[in-house]
Amino acid sequence: MGLLSQLLTLPLAPVRGVVWVAERVTEKAEEEYYDPAPIWRELAELEGRLVRGEIDQEAFDEREDELIDRLTEITAYRQRMP
Repeated sequence: MGLLSQLLTLPLAPVRGVVWVAERVTEKAEEEYYDPAPIWRELAELEGRLVRGEIDQEAFDEREDELIDRLTEITAYRQRMP
């Protein structure tokens, strides 16, 4: 960018800054939301609860299906990423 175009777009600098911050926040939120590690941990904890008798097989199966659906969603999202 030349000096003249920088001077002309200077009033937009705060907007560009806010957009940049919003993009970084979105990236971080997506990174955390699509991280499979917490899902795997919860699956392991769920199995432990079943083994210890804290939950029954029906509750285990229901929650396991939800977690596996979430892992499928994460896998699909990561395959679409460039």
